[in-house]
Amino acid sequence: AVTLALLSRGADWQILRDYQYLRIDSFLNPDLDPLGAGYHAIQSKIALGSGGIHGRGFLNGTQGQLRFLPEQHTDFIFTILAEEFGLIWSLLIVVIYIVMLIICILIALHSKDRFQSLLAIGIAGIFFLYFSVNLAMVTGLAPVVGAPLPLISYGGSSAIMQLFAFGIVLAISAGNSQPTHDL
Repeated sequence: AVTLALLSRGADWQILRDYQYLRIDSFLNPDLDPLGAGYHAIQSKIALGSGGIHGRGFLNGTQGQLRFLPEQHTDFIFTILAEEFGLIWSLLIVVIYIVMLIICILIALHSKDRFQSLLAIGIAGIFFLYFSVNLAMVTGLAPVVGAPLPLISYGGSSAIMQLFAFGIVLAISAGNSQPTHDL
């Protein structure tokens, strides 16, 4: 289907619209339209690279403070953190996310109820999908889609739902640690 969609470009039977092809082109080569469709991806890579190992310091990042990177408080918060605090703190955020994911998986594996186990695995999968899509997006490995970074990006609904989901996982964990009484 992907090959057919790409081959239909410019034909009478074109499957995708022109703006969709522009998005594909700007993902594959953001430099084709550096002030338009490729702007976010280019500025994100600049912010990631300019932080170095130790970062530029709190509120000293050029991309963030001069507003070169749009949507910096939601979709591109990771690049702002990487620019200001550097590679070390960025890797620490990724490690914390991985530890949270492993904890969710361990809770699912130790659950006594199959439904609770599947629910915890599903919540872990959604959490993994959120942070991996955001990290892939800001590093240029995936197209810019507007996925927030869980628990860090500004936005009430995403944070509330993530906290609600982690509350369910904690309830599953607490339910599994309760002693069972035989009457």
